[in-house]
Amino acid sequence: MGRDGAPAVSGAPPIEARGLVKRYGRITAVDHVDLTVERGDVYGYLGPNGAGKTTSLRMLLGLIRPDEGSARLFGRDPLRDGAGALEGVAGFVEAPRFYPYLTGRRNLELCAALDGGDAKTRIERGLDTVDLSDRARDRFGGYSHGMRQRLGIAAALLRDPRLLVLDEPTTGLDPAGMRDMRRLIRRLADDGITVLLSSHLMGEVEELCDRVAIVRSGSVIYEGALAELLRTAAGGYRLRTSDDARALELCSSEPGISEAEATEDGLAFAADEPAAGALSLALAEAGIEIRALIPRSASLEELFFRLTEEDGNGGLPARERAS
Repeated sequence: MGRDGAPAVSGAPPIEARGLVKRYGRITAVDHVDLTVERGDVYGYLGPNGAGKTTSLRMLLGLIRPDEGSARLFGRDPLRDGAGALEGVAGFVEAPRFYPYLTGRRNLELCAALDGGDAKTRIERGLDTVDLSDRARDRFGGYSHGMRQRLGIAAALLRDPRLLVLDEPTTGLDPAGMRDMRRLIRRLADDGITVLLSSHLMGEVEELCDRVAIVRSGSVIYEGALAELLRTAAGGYRLRTSDDARALELCSSEPGISEAEATEDGLAFAADEPAAGALSLALAEAGIEIRALIPRSASLEELFFRLTEEDGNGGLPARERAS
């Protein structure tokens, strides 16, 4: 796409969507989705397959028209401004596609010709960034799945993007390919590119992203900082003592301590920090030695399943859920 697009709105976020809705007959694929991706974010759009993630991305990029709501890219409307709204935006939805009978470099040359400007000067750098320089003369049809994904990112980098949109970039890759792709995305983010990463792989999102939206059945049920989500949902401790049986009795009677139970590795209980401190003092006064008192951290996988339970809130306080 050309480099003469509509001007960005000063200070506008890379992505801002409000009330996006897409229906296919009686099925609501996307249900009033709100998203805000700020500059510098590595933003995870997380949900199971079929949750409406790809449909949302298509509306954000102006590839399909929403039935309701609006989307802005750096303050520009893809439906009103057309291709001009994609200035500074690159990536791929679903899988990148190239001519199978042409080499990787020749495919990039065709992409650069479409982009115009100085895109051609970034071909070699793009190939080097995605570690395909030594395979650039091979035909795309002979590339592995991982190489095809990486060539898609090289094509995106021709546009010198400020926002990179990636839809399930590691799907179908072997463990080594997934590792390499994640390292590449992290490196691009460290170079200052804002990244929107759509994924159903919770480990991938937890490793790469600082902010997330979790989507269930087309609706966003959480949007915010990943660290805040993990912190809010943890709130428990693991405890090992010199006398776990007596410690369990004390936990059961101590104010602010709940869900105390014996485990294979000692005791577990739920409490806030002041209550855990008071329990430590009570154990010491009872002559029970504390051998370990460890805050219990929740994994994103655990939280995801809790959030996507049938009631849709998983026990999180209302302020942590999308409205």
